[in-house]
Amino acid sequence: MTPQRPSKIVCVGRNYVAHAAELNNPLPTRPLLFIKPPSAITYLPEVTIPMGQGECQHEIELALYIGKTLRKADSADAMQAVVGYGVALDLTLRQVQSELKAQGQPWERAKAFDGSCVLSEMIPASEFDAENESPFEISLSVNGELRQQGNSSQMIFAMADLLADISQQFTLEPGDIVLTGTPAGVAALALGDQLQLQLRQGERHWQWSGVVSSQ
Repeated sequence: MTPQRPSKIVCVGRNYVAHAAELNNPLPTRPLLFIKPPSAITYLPEVTIPMGQGECQHEIELALYIGKTLRKADSADAMQAVVGYGVALDLTLRQVQSELKAQGQPWERAKAFDGSCVLSEMIPASEFDAENESPFEISLSVNGELRQQGNSSQMIFAMADLLADISQQFTLEPGDIVLTGTPAGVAALALGDQLQLQLRQGERHWQWSGVVSSQ
């Protein structure tokens, strides 16, 4: 299913130990949150990157599609608001982000530009096996080379805990998207790159493709 236009995309930074390490970032003691506006969204196979602002790096993430209002929830109930799962690319202007961080400024110029949130279709939650609790696995290959791979069991903050924490700060509304963090292996994209993104749980498997072009 194609997500309706959300009120916001809530993103979680540094939720995989290896990714925090590759960027020389300390591990968070609570979820690191930031928001992308609805104008950041594009849908696969469209992947467009800005020119002239340094490297635009890929960050594949598991995306949660919110179908019910979630406000001040606890971890035990939070996942009931999720009606679908997919993958996303959190596109990042890394040099711009580094400069902003050095100046103690927010990241929006590096993370929230038009086209910075690339989404797959959302697979209904009913398609996943909630009983065996198999982890969700995500991977990204670029031009046939595996770049990123991780699964939800490697997250510092589990999905239910993330949603509960987010809902304490601001209400999640139907249509909102939550990006749950990226595993290690982020790298620059180039024009013409052929992308393959995968989502797997147990024997279930979904795949999407994309081609990088300029904005």
